[in-house]
Amino acid sequence: MTLFCLTSLISSCGFQLRGDYLLNDELQTLYVSSSDVHGELTRLVKLHLTHNKVKVLKHKNVEVPELRIMSDKLDRRTLSVFQNGQVAEYELIYAVHYQLRFANEEPQDFRFELNRDYQDDPNYALAKSRELSLLLSEMRKSAADKMLRDMARVQR
Repeated sequence: MTLFCLTSLISSCGFQLRGDYLLNDELQTLYVSSSDVHGELTRLVKLHLTHNKVKVLKHKNVEVPELRIMSDKLDRRTLSVFQNGQVAEYELIYAVHYQLRFANEEPQDFRFELNRDYQDDPNYALAKSRELSLLLSEMRKSAADKMLRDMARVQR
């Protein structure tokens, strides 16, 4: 009975599991390239594709679509400062630019930004450094998810 109530509650609020993206048949085999071949975002995108049963080629093939990660960069903007002039809060801006290229077609360009607030405290530098590292990792995972969601919406 409890299981039934829990299932009803979860499904009534619109909850759905993430992770399975319905990519077009032509995107079931991809070549992924990047300016930062060993970068975290590139690794996460390949991992997400593999989990979704997409064959990721190791070598470029003209007949196969290419996902090209053009750039990913992190900027920050000061939101507030302490009375002594030290920065208290930042807005982290993670910008991603990538292209989806199909044979004999113009590349489709995609850009997006993810924003997060980060409160800094020089009294807890080590803990805040770890928190920032975790936040950046979470932003990269969100970016990889967004890229796959965008690719699932591609119509040709």
